[in-house]
Amino acid sequence: MIPFNIKQLETFLLVATFGSFRKAAERLNTTQPAVSTRIASLEEALGAKLFERQSSTVRLTAEGQRLLPPAQRVLRVAERLQLAANSLSETAGVLRLGVAETIVHTWLPDFLKELQVNYPLIDTDIVVDTTTTLRNELMSHRLDLAVLMGPIQEYSIENVELPSFPLVWVCSPSLKLPNSGKLTLNDLMQFPIISYARTTRPYSEVYRKLTGELDEAPRIFPANSLAASITMTLNGIGIASLPREVVQDHTANGTLRIVDCEWHPSDLRFTASYSSEPSNPIAERAAKLAGCIAYAFAARIGKAQPAD
Repeated sequence: MIPFNIKQLETFLLVATFGSFRKAAERLNTTQPAVSTRIASLEEALGAKLFERQSSTVRLTAEGQRLLPPAQRVLRVAERLQLAANSLSETAGVLRLGVAETIVHTWLPDFLKELQVNYPLIDTDIVVDTTTTLRNELMSHRLDLAVLMGPIQEYSIENVELPSFPLVWVCSPSLKLPNSGKLTLNDLMQFPIISYARTTRPYSEVYRKLTGELDEAPRIFPANSLAASITMTLNGIGIASLPREVVQDHTANGTLRIVDCEWHPSDLRFTASYSSEPSNPIAERAAKLAGCIAYAFAARIGKAQPAD
């Protein structure tokens, strides 16, 4: 008879990951004394001290470090056994989902509908924020899955690649710009440039390009909200660099026009990213589902998109 159980190993991995009995208890939806009891029982069963207790954190002992890789393998095998025994539709739990606002304006509704159909017992807590914040929340284990501008280059993070979003220059028809021909950056600089937030990759790329090639200091209006950027552009405040899929309704009905410029920022690359340590089967399945939904959306929009 093996003198310990899967629940004790799971608790051991969570304490090792978070460096905290309290955070492990929160993740397991139990009490801190219950976590302490499981660890004490596991240490007694193995005849080894696994953690050094400090004032506010804990860290692995040498024996704990040696136990970590085999414990991870055992948990992965146990999860595969559980999947084989249970129908996917019976999977239950909470998915803490973080998404960039671009996703909210495109395929997020399709994803949430499909998630509910495939996993009716999973509840979803949604956070909408910038990629920088979502990355920090994911790395701190406060999110299970983050759809952001990726990938995240960390050994413990798995990234499911998603379709990219082309950026286009758009403005209100009221702005006095030529209606034909390819415009230069100098032409655009007659008006403020509306961009993503300062902490984002698109802002950095636009800022470096404009400050590196133009003599005048660019007037860039960064916005944390995509909806705010669209509103400012509709009201003729400036020229914006926005995802084509996000503004397609406005360009189709004529409230915005696409500006043909000699340069535009790189496409936005997104990933569905989740932590593999500790293992999270719900997040893994949701990330793969997000990939399927995102590519289906891209195919549908691509067919309806007129040629540039």
